[in-house]
Parts: sequence; structure tokens; C-alpha cells
Amino acid sequence: MAVTRTGSDRDRRTEEVHRITDAREPLTDDLARRTHRYLLQMSIRIVCFLGAAFIDHWTRWLLLVGAVVLPYVAVVLANAGRGPGEDPGTFVEPRHLEAPPEHR
Repeated sequence: MAVTRTGSDRDRRTEEVHRITDAREPLTDDLARRTHRYLLQMSIRIVCFLGAAFIDHWTRWLLLVGAVVLPYVAVVLANAGRGPGEDPGTFVEPRHLEAPPEHR
């Protein structure tokens, strides 16, 4: 939290407000999601290899291309870093309080 002090009590401090939506996704959730996606893509690769072995059609070459390209795509997506949460905006308007009367 950034706090700046000024001379007057009324303008005493300016705060940077942090919200829970600014927090990153938990590391365990991120790793589980990326692992699940990687395993799904490698399963599709296995299906491409099996399809290429058993299909005698022009689609064999398409399946082989998928089996060769898919590991690169899977590794790039699995290594993509986690980012901050999306900011949904604020739904509450800030209240402006009047300064208290000064005591002499």
C-alpha cells in the first residue's frame, strides 16, 4: 500500500487500494490446469499417430503433421506464465467525507 503524508490532516494520506481480483491464480491451480491441458494435447497426439498408422487415405498426412506440430504447441502453452487476475472494475462509488471542524 502506497501512503503519502502531507501537511494537513484533511489531505493526510493517499492510498493505492488493492483488491483480491488483482491477485494471481494460486500456483497449485495454475500447475494443475497447465498439466491437464498438456496431457490432453499429448493424448490427441497419440490419437494422431494411431490414426496415421491405421488410415490409408490422404488424411494420414494431415494426422502426421498434427502429431509433429502438436508437441511444440503443447510445450509453449504449458510453459506460458500465469498472469494477474482480470480486473472486473469497481461497483462502489467512493464516498467523499467532509473535513472535521478544526478545534482551537
